[in-house]
Amino acid sequence: MDQEQPEPKIHDRVLLIDGLNLFFRNFAMMNFVNEQGVHIGGLGGFIRSLNALIKQIQPTSVYVVFDGVGSSNNRKNLLPEYKSGRNLSRVTNWDVFESLEDEHDSKVDQIVRLIHYLKCLPVKTLSLDKVEADDIIAYLSKALPKKHDSQVFIVSNDKDFVQLVDKNVILYRPAEKEYYTPKTVQDKFGVLAENFIIYKTLLGDQSDKVPGIKGLGEKGVAKKFPELFQHRVTFDDLIDICAKKHKEHVIYSRVVMEEERLRNTFKIMDLENPLIDNNDEEFLDFMIEESTPSLNLEAFLLLYNEDGLGKLIKNPEFTLNDVYKVINSFSK
Repeated sequence: MDQEQPEPKIHDRVLLIDGLNLFFRNFAMMNFVNEQGVHIGGLGGFIRSLNALIKQIQPTSVYVVFDGVGSSNNRKNLLPEYKSGRNLSRVTNWDVFESLEDEHDSKVDQIVRLIHYLKCLPVKTLSLDKVEADDIIAYLSKALPKKHDSQVFIVSNDKDFVQLVDKNVILYRPAEKEYYTPKTVQDKFGVLAENFIIYKTLLGDQSDKVPGIKGLGEKGVAKKFPELFQHRVTFDDLIDICAKKHKEHVIYSRVVMEEERLRNTFKIMDLENPLIDNNDEEFLDFMIEESTPSLNLEAFLLLYNEDGLGKLIKNPEFTLNDVYKVINSFSK
Protein backbone atom coordinates (compact mmCIF):
# COMPACT_ATOMS: atom_id res chain seq x y z
CA MET A 1 0.00 0.00 0.00
CA ASP A 2 1.41 3.42 -0.99
CA GLN A 3 2.39 5.67 1.86
CA GLU A 4 0.77 9.08 1.95
CA GLN A 5 3.09 11.91 0.95
CA PRO A 6 3.75 14.31 3.85
CA GLU A 7 1.87 17.58 3.66
CA PRO A 8 4.11 20.33 2.21
CA LYS A 9 5.38 22.83 4.76
CA ILE A 10 5.99 26.53 4.29
CA HIS A 11 9.81 26.19 4.34
CA ASP A 12 10.12 23.12 2.08
CA ARG A 13 10.89 24.88 -1.25
CA VAL A 14 12.01 28.47 -0.83
CA LEU A 15 12.41 30.91 -3.71
CA LEU A 16 14.91 33.76 -3.12
CA ILE A 17 14.76 36.44 -5.82
CA ASP A 18 17.45 39.07 -6.41
CA GLY A 19 14.95 41.89 -6.86
CA LEU A 20 16.99 44.56 -8.66
CA ASN A 21 18.66 41.98 -10.89
CA LEU A 22 15.30 40.71 -12.12
CA PHE A 23 13.89 44.23 -12.41
CA PHE A 24 16.77 45.60 -14.50
CA ARG A 25 16.63 42.60 -16.82
CA ASN A 26 12.97 43.35 -17.53
CA PHE A 27 13.51 47.11 -17.70
CA ALA A 28 16.19 46.64 -20.36
CA MET A 29 14.25 44.07 -22.37
CA MET A 30 10.64 45.30 -22.31
CA ASN A 31 9.93 48.46 -24.30
CA PHE A 32 6.35 48.74 -23.06
CA VAL A 33 4.39 51.94 -22.41
CA ASN A 34 0.85 52.35 -21.12
CA GLU A 35 -1.88 54.41 -22.83
CA GLN A 36 -0.52 57.58 -21.18
CA GLY A 37 2.86 56.99 -22.83
CA VAL A 38 4.57 56.08 -19.54
CA HIS A 39 7.18 53.32 -19.67
CA ILE A 40 6.14 50.39 -17.45
CA GLY A 41 8.29 47.61 -18.88
CA GLY A 42 10.38 47.04 -15.74
CA LEU A 43 7.34 46.99 -13.48
CA GLY A 44 5.07 44.86 -15.65
CA GLY A 45 7.88 42.59 -16.79
CA PHE A 46 8.93 41.90 -13.20
CA ILE A 47 5.40 40.90 -12.21
CA ARG A 48 5.10 38.61 -15.22
CA SER A 49 8.50 37.07 -14.50
CA LEU A 50 7.59 36.54 -10.84
CA ASN A 51 4.37 34.77 -11.83
CA ALA A 52 6.25 32.55 -14.29
CA LEU A 53 8.97 31.67 -11.76
CA ILE A 54 6.42 30.63 -9.15
CA LYS A 55 4.55 28.47 -11.69
CA GLN A 56 7.84 26.94 -12.83
CA ILE A 57 9.55 26.29 -9.47
CA GLN A 58 6.39 25.80 -7.38
CA PRO A 59 7.83 27.16 -4.12
CA THR A 60 6.16 26.94 -0.74
CA SER A 61 7.43 30.43 0.16
CA VAL A 62 8.92 33.39 -1.73
CA TYR A 63 11.34 36.17 -0.73
CA VAL A 64 12.07 39.18 -2.96
CA VAL A 65 15.27 40.85 -1.77
CA PHE A 66 16.54 44.36 -2.58
CA ASP A 67 19.73 46.30 -1.82
CA GLY A 68 19.43 48.59 1.17
CA VAL A 69 20.35 52.28 1.34
CA GLY A 70 24.16 52.62 1.29
CA SER A 71 24.45 48.89 0.66
CA SER A 72 27.80 48.92 -1.15
CA ASN A 73 29.61 50.96 1.54
CA ASN A 74 31.02 47.93 3.37
CA ARG A 75 32.65 46.57 0.23
CA LYS A 76 33.84 50.01 -0.86
CA ASN A 77 35.77 50.20 2.41
CA LEU A 78 37.67 47.12 1.22
CA LEU A 79 37.95 48.23 -2.40
CA PRO A 80 37.16 51.90 -3.21
CA GLU A 81 36.66 51.08 -6.90
CA TYR A 82 33.89 48.55 -6.10
CA LYS A 83 30.94 49.10 -8.47
CA SER A 84 32.38 52.46 -9.57
CA GLY A 85 31.16 53.64 -12.95
CA ARG A 86 27.86 51.81 -12.78
CA ASN A 87 24.68 53.56 -13.94
CA LEU A 88 26.66 56.16 -15.90
CA SER A 89 25.18 55.12 -19.24
CA ARG A 90 21.70 54.35 -20.47
CA VAL A 91 20.58 50.74 -20.48
CA THR A 92 18.10 51.29 -23.31
CA ASN A 93 18.01 53.15 -26.62
CA TRP A 94 14.27 53.70 -26.68
CA ASP A 95 12.73 56.98 -27.82
CA VAL A 96 10.43 56.97 -24.79
CA PHE A 97 13.38 58.26 -22.74
CA GLU A 98 14.76 61.63 -23.81
CA SER A 99 17.86 61.50 -21.59
CA LEU A 100 19.85 59.50 -19.04
CA GLU A 101 18.08 61.42 -16.27
CA ASP A 102 14.67 60.59 -17.75
CA GLU A 103 15.54 56.90 -17.87
CA HIS A 104 16.92 56.98 -14.31
CA ASP A 105 13.76 58.65 -12.97
CA SER A 106 11.65 56.00 -14.67
CA LYS A 107 13.69 53.21 -13.05
CA VAL A 108 13.28 54.73 -9.60
CA ASP A 109 9.56 55.36 -10.05
CA GLN A 110 8.93 51.81 -11.25
CA ILE A 111 10.94 50.22 -8.43
CA VAL A 112 9.06 52.24 -5.80
CA ARG A 113 5.77 51.26 -7.42
CA LEU A 114 6.86 47.63 -7.60
CA ILE A 115 7.23 47.54 -3.80
CA HIS A 116 3.57 48.57 -3.54
CA TYR A 117 2.57 45.62 -5.75
CA LEU A 118 4.72 43.16 -3.81
CA LYS A 119 3.02 44.21 -0.56
CA CYS A 120 -0.24 42.94 -2.07
CA LEU A 121 1.20 39.48 -2.75
CA PRO A 122 1.99 36.51 -0.48
CA VAL A 123 5.73 37.12 -0.70
CA LYS A 124 8.19 38.49 1.84
CA THR A 125 9.95 41.64 0.61
CA LEU A 126 13.28 42.28 2.33
CA SER A 127 15.79 45.12 2.43
CA LEU A 128 18.31 46.19 5.09
CA ASP A 129 20.11 49.54 5.32
CA LYS A 130 23.81 49.27 4.36
CA VAL A 131 23.38 45.62 3.29
CA GLU A 132 23.46 44.31 -0.28
CA ALA A 133 20.81 41.90 -1.50
CA ASP A 134 23.62 39.38 -2.16
CA ASP A 135 24.42 39.22 1.56
CA ILE A 136 20.78 38.80 2.60
CA ILE A 137 20.24 36.05 0.04
CA ALA A 138 23.49 34.36 1.08
CA TYR A 139 22.46 34.37 4.75
CA LEU A 140 18.98 33.03 4.01
CA SER A 141 20.34 30.34 1.67
CA LYS A 142 22.35 28.89 4.58
CA ALA A 143 19.93 29.61 7.45
CA LEU A 144 16.85 28.05 5.83
CA PRO A 145 18.39 24.60 5.15
CA LYS A 146 19.97 24.64 8.62
CA LYS A 147 16.75 25.57 10.43
CA HIS A 148 14.16 23.84 8.26
CA ASP A 149 16.00 21.52 5.87
CA SER A 150 14.75 23.74 3.02
CA GLN A 151 15.46 23.28 -0.67
CA VAL A 152 16.45 26.80 -1.76
CA PHE A 153 16.23 28.26 -5.27
CA ILE A 154 18.10 31.53 -5.89
CA VAL A 155 17.02 33.52 -8.96
CA SER A 156 19.65 35.91 -10.32
CA ASN A 157 21.96 36.38 -13.29
CA ASP A 158 24.75 37.36 -10.89
CA LYS A 159 27.45 34.68 -11.04
CA ASP A 160 28.60 35.49 -7.51
CA PHE A 161 25.80 33.21 -6.29
CA VAL A 162 27.42 30.18 -7.96
CA GLN A 163 29.65 29.83 -4.87
CA LEU A 164 26.54 29.10 -2.76
CA VAL A 165 25.39 26.15 -4.85
CA ASP A 166 25.30 22.85 -2.96
CA LYS A 167 22.89 19.97 -2.33
CA ASN A 168 20.42 22.39 -0.66
CA VAL A 169 20.89 25.42 -2.93
CA ILE A 170 20.18 25.68 -6.66
CA LEU A 171 20.83 28.83 -8.70
CA TYR A 172 18.51 29.69 -11.60
CA ARG A 173 19.92 32.18 -14.10
CA PRO A 174 17.05 33.67 -16.21
CA ALA A 175 19.39 34.85 -18.98
CA GLU A 176 20.41 31.25 -19.64
CA LYS A 177 17.17 29.62 -18.49
CA GLU A 178 19.37 27.14 -16.66
CA TYR A 179 19.51 25.66 -13.17
CA TYR A 180 22.97 25.47 -11.60
CA THR A 181 23.57 22.40 -9.43
CA PRO A 182 27.01 21.29 -8.15
CA LYS A 183 27.38 19.16 -11.31
CA THR A 184 26.47 22.10 -13.56
CA VAL A 185 29.18 24.21 -11.91
CA GLN A 186 31.80 21.49 -12.41
CA ASP A 187 30.82 21.03 -16.06
CA LYS A 188 30.80 24.75 -16.87
CA PHE A 189 33.81 26.04 -14.96
CA GLY A 190 35.98 23.02 -14.25
CA VAL A 191 35.94 23.70 -10.49
CA LEU A 192 33.95 22.45 -7.51
CA ALA A 193 31.11 24.78 -6.55
CA GLU A 194 32.69 25.42 -3.14
CA ASN A 195 35.83 26.64 -4.96
CA PHE A 196 34.03 29.06 -7.26
CA ILE A 197 34.93 31.90 -4.88
CA ILE A 198 38.64 31.17 -5.53
CA TYR A 199 37.93 30.96 -9.28
CA LYS A 200 36.26 34.39 -9.18
CA THR A 201 38.97 35.90 -6.99
CA LEU A 202 41.63 34.91 -9.51
CA LEU A 203 39.63 36.22 -12.48
CA GLY A 204 38.14 39.31 -10.84
CA ASP A 205 34.80 40.81 -11.81
CA GLN A 206 34.73 43.51 -14.50
CA SER A 207 31.10 44.41 -13.82
CA ASP A 208 32.00 45.32 -10.20
CA LYS A 209 35.37 46.89 -11.14
CA VAL A 210 37.22 44.17 -9.22
CA PRO A 211 40.52 43.27 -10.99
CA GLY A 212 41.85 39.72 -11.27
CA ILE A 213 45.32 38.33 -11.99
CA LYS A 214 46.84 39.82 -15.15
CA GLY A 215 47.26 37.26 -17.91
CA LEU A 216 44.92 34.67 -16.37
CA GLY A 217 41.75 33.64 -18.23
CA GLU A 218 38.96 31.16 -17.55
CA LYS A 219 40.74 28.24 -19.26
CA GLY A 220 43.97 29.10 -17.48
CA VAL A 221 42.39 28.74 -14.03
CA ALA A 222 41.37 25.13 -14.63
CA LYS A 223 44.74 24.33 -16.22
CA LYS A 224 47.00 25.97 -13.64
CA PHE A 225 44.90 25.16 -10.58
CA PRO A 226 43.61 21.56 -11.00
CA GLU A 227 43.22 21.41 -7.21
CA LEU A 228 40.05 23.50 -7.57
CA PHE A 229 38.36 20.50 -9.20
CA GLN A 230 39.74 17.94 -6.75
CA HIS A 231 38.97 19.19 -3.24
CA ARG A 232 37.97 22.28 -1.28
CA VAL A 233 40.63 25.01 -1.45
CA THR A 234 40.80 27.89 1.03
CA PHE A 235 42.43 31.22 0.28
CA ASP A 236 45.42 30.24 2.43
CA ASP A 237 45.66 26.97 0.47
CA LEU A 238 45.79 29.01 -2.74
CA ILE A 239 48.71 31.08 -1.46
CA ASP A 240 50.55 27.92 -0.37
CA ILE A 241 50.04 26.31 -3.80
CA CYS A 242 51.36 29.40 -5.59
CA ALA A 243 54.31 29.82 -3.20
CA LYS A 244 55.45 26.29 -4.01
CA LYS A 245 55.06 26.83 -7.77
CA HIS A 246 56.16 30.44 -8.06
CA LYS A 247 59.17 29.52 -10.21
CA GLU A 248 57.07 27.49 -12.66
CA HIS A 249 55.01 30.35 -14.10
CA VAL A 250 54.58 34.11 -13.67
CA ILE A 251 50.89 33.61 -12.77
CA TYR A 252 51.85 31.85 -9.53
CA SER A 253 54.33 34.63 -8.72
CA ARG A 254 51.69 37.30 -9.31
CA VAL A 255 49.27 35.59 -6.93
CA VAL A 256 51.92 35.57 -4.19
CA MET A 257 52.99 39.17 -4.88
CA GLU A 258 49.39 40.39 -4.88
CA GLU A 259 48.24 38.39 -1.85
CA GLU A 260 47.00 41.42 0.11
CA ARG A 261 44.90 42.77 -2.77
CA LEU A 262 43.54 39.31 -3.57
CA ARG A 263 42.64 38.74 0.08
CA ASN A 264 40.54 41.91 -0.05
CA THR A 265 38.95 40.74 -3.30
CA PHE A 266 38.16 37.40 -1.66
CA LYS A 267 36.46 39.18 1.27
CA ILE A 268 34.43 41.32 -1.13
CA MET A 269 33.19 38.29 -3.07
CA ASP A 270 32.89 35.79 -0.20
CA LEU A 271 29.17 35.14 0.30
CA GLU A 272 29.86 32.23 2.66
CA ASN A 273 30.56 35.03 5.15
CA PRO A 274 27.98 37.70 4.28
CA LEU A 275 28.57 41.25 5.49
CA ILE A 276 25.71 41.27 7.98
CA ASP A 277 25.85 42.19 11.67
CA ASN A 278 24.20 40.31 14.55
CA ASN A 279 21.16 42.60 14.66
CA ASP A 280 20.48 42.01 10.96
CA GLU A 281 20.88 38.25 11.43
CA GLU A 282 18.32 38.34 14.25
CA PHE A 283 15.91 40.29 12.06
CA LEU A 284 16.29 37.81 9.18
CA ASP A 285 15.81 34.87 11.55
CA PHE A 286 12.62 36.57 12.75
CA MET A 287 11.42 37.09 9.16
CA ILE A 288 11.97 33.42 8.35
CA GLU A 289 9.51 32.48 11.10
CA GLU A 290 7.01 35.23 10.23
CA SER A 291 3.78 34.12 8.53
CA THR A 292 3.49 34.67 4.79
CA PRO A 293 1.38 37.76 3.96
CA SER A 294 -2.03 37.09 2.44
CA LEU A 295 -2.95 37.83 -1.16
CA ASN A 296 -4.72 41.19 -1.38
CA LEU A 297 -6.27 40.80 -4.80
CA GLU A 298 -8.41 43.94 -4.62
CA ALA A 299 -5.48 46.23 -3.80
CA PHE A 300 -3.29 44.63 -6.49
CA LEU A 301 -5.93 45.07 -9.20
CA LEU A 302 -6.45 48.68 -8.16
CA LEU A 303 -2.74 49.39 -8.74
CA TYR A 304 -2.78 47.32 -11.92
CA ASN A 305 -5.61 49.36 -13.43
CA GLU A 306 -4.17 52.70 -12.26
CA ASP A 307 -0.86 51.95 -14.00
CA GLY A 308 -2.46 50.73 -17.20
CA LEU A 309 -0.70 47.37 -17.12
CA GLY A 310 -3.74 45.96 -18.94
CA LYS A 311 -2.40 43.55 -21.56
CA LEU A 312 0.74 42.49 -19.69
CA ILE A 313 -1.12 39.83 -17.69
CA LYS A 314 -3.96 37.93 -19.32
CA ASN A 315 -7.02 37.69 -17.06
CA PRO A 316 -5.13 39.06 -14.02
CA GLU A 317 -7.74 38.09 -11.43
CA PHE A 318 -7.69 34.42 -12.47
CA THR A 319 -3.90 34.41 -12.90
CA LEU A 320 -3.21 35.88 -9.46
CA ASN A 321 -5.54 33.42 -7.75
CA ASP A 322 -4.02 30.54 -9.70
CA VAL A 323 -0.41 31.52 -8.96
CA TYR A 324 -0.54 32.83 -5.39
CA LYS A 325 -3.43 31.31 -3.46
CA VAL A 326 -1.63 27.98 -3.17
CA ILE A 327 1.29 29.67 -1.35
CA ASN A 328 -1.03 30.76 1.45
CA SER A 329 -2.21 27.16 1.85
CA PHE A 330 1.08 25.73 3.16
CA SER A 331 1.27 25.08 6.86
CA LYS A 332 4.17 25.77 9.19
